[in-house]
Amino acid sequence: MDAGFCVEALEEATSRHGAPDIFNTGHGVQFTSDAFTGVLKAASIRISMDGKGRWVDNVFVEWLWRSLIIPQGLRTVAEARLGISNYFRFYNCECWHQFQDWQTPGQVYGGSAMWQVEV
Repeated sequence: MDAGFCVEALEEATSRHGAPDIFNTGHGVQFTSDAFTGVLKAASIRISMDGKGRWVDNVFVEWLWRSLIIPQGLRTVAEARLGISNYFRFYNCECWHQFQDWQTPGQVYGGSAMWQVEV
């Protein structure tokens, strides 16, 4: 994997929302690269990495990549932001769920306004 996308996302997130005290990742080469860890170190962000073999830590992200990012061919941070925003807006505001008595998560958990994603 190429660290470029991850570095771009990290830099954008920290410039937009500020630097966190600590950043947790897995052991993927994109996160252990000098480019990625250098951004964290330059911002005095402590680095935390999951234990080796902790596959369960990445289940949600792996699902997101397999189900959303790869099929849509999203290649830039801007494309990913828009694609993810559109997907979660659909999933939470338009998609009815059988286990929620055929309501959307937005209906069940407080209305659709809480599910608006900033793009």
